[in-house]
Amino acid sequence: MKNHTRLTILLLSAGLLAGCAKQAEEKKPGGPAAAIITVTQAQARDVPITERAVGDADSATAPKVGAEVAGRIVRIRAEIGDAVQKGQVLAEIDASDYASDAKKQEAQAATQQRLTERYRDLAAKGFISPTQLESAEAQNVAAYEQNVRAAKNLVRTRIVAPVTGRIEQRLVSEGDWIELGKPVFQIATSAALRVRLPFPESTASRIQPGQRVLLSTPTAPGKTVEGKIAQLRPQVGGTSRSFDAIVEVKNPGDWKPGASVDGEVVVETHANAVTVPEISVVLRPAGAVVYVVADGKAQQRIVKTGSKNNGLVEILEGIAAGETVALDGAGFLTDKAAVTVKDANAQKKP
Repeated sequence: MKNHTRLTILLLSAGLLAGCAKQAEEKKPGGPAAAIITVTQAQARDVPITERAVGDADSATAPKVGAEVAGRIVRIRAEIGDAVQKGQVLAEIDASDYASDAKKQEAQAATQQRLTERYRDLAAKGFISPTQLESAEAQNVAAYEQNVRAAKNLVRTRIVAPVTGRIEQRLVSEGDWIELGKPVFQIATSAALRVRLPFPESTASRIQPGQRVLLSTPTAPGKTVEGKIAQLRPQVGGTSRSFDAIVEVKNPGDWKPGASVDGEVVVETHANAVTVPEISVVLRPAGAVVYVVADGKAQQRIVKTGSKNNGLVEILEGIAAGETVALDGAGFLTDKAAVTVKDANAQKKP
């Protein structure tokens, strides 16, 4: 009897265990959850291949301001580094002699004008010959020209800036005697800029005059200026064959002479190259891979990459243009992993 009872208990226990195992099996999930990702398409586009350098910008023009009359400097009104506007007074020459001469010439011109008018009246009445009138007219013209010249010389005692820019050099001091034409200031203008980009000799065969250059500067973030290499110059004092690429561009308005400049010289262009965003390229033990998405699965493709430009990577081998590739979440995928594609614009919608 005891044995029969024990057997019954064992059979009941086995049935309960089998039922629990069946329930556990029914509750067991069918596999790992699908990874949530966003996707994009590999695109064919022209990819510029560039050589990059950090240089500096300076004024492309720096005219020297010369004295237009001789005299002694009595006042300096601008110093090195000052920003000046076209027409601004930079220095003054002693004007006392020029003021006296201007006043004298003005009086003589007025006297000669009255005399000429009288001669015209006399000639009309036949009291003087035409030759005498012509002589009076000629003297009147000469007196007028001398008056104008004296007035201009008086104005020229005020040395003014011929252009807008900044004072780069001051070549005289108060009390100096200067002759006609002697340089007084040098002004660096900002309307045109000369950019110097230094390159090592290893790039000499790739960089040539006429190549397109993309320029940017920290003083004007977010703005790119395009120019061309005007010339190549050996670096002064260099012992190697390093050189400077010189690019001349118009100032877009807010670039400052003396600022550092980032330059990218476009040495060649790969036409219709396959590109994907940088975050789509993932490093795995097998190398660089891109996950191509199709039918809810991620297929691992080993790729050969080329140049990088503006957040894109050139794909030389491994995928074709138009294929759908993983974007956000690519770094968490494995080959043949199940994926759920999320609309990348969904969060942007109101």
